[in-house]
Amino acid sequence: MLSALAQALKSKPDMSAQDSQHYTRSLWRYNCLNLLLLVLLGAWLWQQNQPLTLPEIKIPPAEKLQCVSYSPYYGKVQTPLVKDTRISTGQIDRDLALLSQHFQCVRIYSVSQGLDYVPEAASRLGLKVMLGAWIGWVKADNDKELKLATTLANRYPGTVTALIVGNEVLLRGEQTEAAMQDYLHTAKQATKVPVTYADVWEFWLKHKSLEKSVDFVTVHVLPYWEDDPQSIDHASQHTNAVMDELTASFSKPLFIGETGWPTQGRQRAGSVPSQLNQARYLREFIQLAQSKGWHYNLIEAIDQPWKRTLEGTVGGYWGLYSSDLKPKMQFSGNQTERHDGWLPLCWALLGALVFGGAARIQGERRSDALLAISSLGALIAMVAPLQLGYLLAASRDATEMSALGALLLAGWLVLSSIMLALMQQTAARLAMLSTGLLLLLIGAAVAGWLQFSDGRYRDFPLALYALPALQLSIGLWLAGIRIKASWRMAYVFGVIIATIAVITASVAVWREPGNLAAVLWLGVTLLFATACGVNAKLKENH
Repeated sequence: MLSALAQALKSKPDMSAQDSQHYTRSLWRYNCLNLLLLVLLGAWLWQQNQPLTLPEIKIPPAEKLQCVSYSPYYGKVQTPLVKDTRISTGQIDRDLALLSQHFQCVRIYSVSQGLDYVPEAASRLGLKVMLGAWIGWVKADNDKELKLATTLANRYPGTVTALIVGNEVLLRGEQTEAAMQDYLHTAKQATKVPVTYADVWEFWLKHKSLEKSVDFVTVHVLPYWEDDPQSIDHASQHTNAVMDELTASFSKPLFIGETGWPTQGRQRAGSVPSQLNQARYLREFIQLAQSKGWHYNLIEAIDQPWKRTLEGTVGGYWGLYSSDLKPKMQFSGNQTERHDGWLPLCWALLGALVFGGAARIQGERRSDALLAISSLGALIAMVAPLQLGYLLAASRDATEMSALGALLLAGWLVLSSIMLALMQQTAARLAMLSTGLLLLLIGAAVAGWLQFSDGRYRDFPLALYALPALQLSIGLWLAGIRIKASWRMAYVFGVIIATIAVITASVAVWREPGNLAAVLWLGVTLLFATACGVNAKLKENH
């Protein structure tokens, strides 16, 4: 790095007239690429900021939405996975005051860790509660939880409308159907409020005999998480079809215990997390529920960062409110995906000025080179906020933050090295490009392998890789910059890593042919492979 910086201070050697003409043509081709990318990225950001008209929900002024899942674990260190976690009464009072403005009821999943206070707080607000008793592996813990839940149900009969004993226990395989029947029987003996069990709709169909142990059947219908993930265009029809099948299969009343849509995270087949899709699905669903007379609970009130540990990025972003309690959607009016305003343009202009100014200070005088460097700076500055946003959303712990952060820095190293090489192609600068390419190749191969071996909860990290991949392959080719490995084994290693990245990306597309993110990820790996193969074979110019 120090040697490269030292080379940056050297003046550019004189060129022959023929070399100068070739250099100029290369730079103009490179400029055309950057300007095209700026236009495309700017158009995409503009489109993301446009308000769209969505279905309107007609709710009488005196009425509210039915019910919403409430889990108060949205603070930085709050998680139900840590046994000593305890939610303060002040936080619960504040949260329920907010939710009571729009909902008639909240559903909670446990009465431990301070949530036993929820019925008391809700009763003062006129808010109903669907009380949950968490059932897991350990019988002693389950018995303690169930005893406290039934005690609260009996203490607040005007507030607690139902007791939900267990949530997706059969799905997780933590108890048998017979054990769940025993827990439900115990609850019915201890309280007079209606008792039910909640699980995904497919598992209710697999355990139909459980119906006799409940007062009503609580099903989860989540189009995103289906084995055959549903696109937003078919999500409401899918929910309707599921409810028709369940109505034909059970005689007791049905309650939709969870339904919703995530706003960030991994695309699954044609199912794309986004704020617009969340708003569209929930509006369409509520319209459908009103026309069909369904009883429902939306998931969920507030984003749950801790869920990212279990379910990847998408697990933390199902809330109607962000973790700082700001609304992410409205149930009426137009909706936009992003709210950038003029910031992308401002960042692009700043990037162009900084990169162009830095090149000018370092002695670059040619207008075509300055324009090339400035256009690259504009691209970097426009993409950087998207990359940082992805880094913060996708990093589940310090390890992932470090790994993804290192890849982000490697990408910035590559882009900065390209800027230096546009001024003068020294061995040090080309070595930095070669090193950066190898690092990004390794990262892409690891990401592809993780997708191959355990892809259900893993994102396609397009934001981190797309611009470096385009610049290292198409950009360097148009600019006439050729890099090659300093030693042959590095080239061989790079080819092997590129092959792994392409193969694993191809498998992802084969598994989910309708997944645009998977297709784009394959494109990124092919660009890296092209950069590795083409640039490694050609000699350096200039």
